[in-house]
Amino acid sequence: MVAKAIRLLRLQRGWTQHDVAQRLEISIPSLSKIEAGITDLNFSRLNQIAKLFNLTTVQLLSYSGSEEVEEEADKVKVLSEKIQQRDDEIIYLQKKVILLYEQLYSLHSSLK
Repeated sequence: MVAKAIRLLRLQRGWTQHDVAQRLEISIPSLSKIEAGITDLNFSRLNQIAKLFNLTTVQLLSYSGSEEVEEEADKVKVLSEKIQQRDDEIIYLQKKVILLYEQLYSLHSSLK
């Protein structure tokens, strides 16, 4: 299935849907529909996608990936989620530091 191949190739290269959509000059929802197999691709679009991944159209159509690639994609997804959690924690802590600074400033001002 070419939709699965496109998704696997994207993940294998560490590209986001935004990265690929931008390179193909399409919207992210359009790429999402392509990867989900909702959108039927014409030859021109298949050729464009194949070139993006440095493949021929025949190679793209016959690309099956492997379980190893899927496992790596799953690992990337888990790590991305962990990074997002850490980013959220950092934002929370930054807000807390700002609040504490404001309280300290307010206390300092009231003591004058």
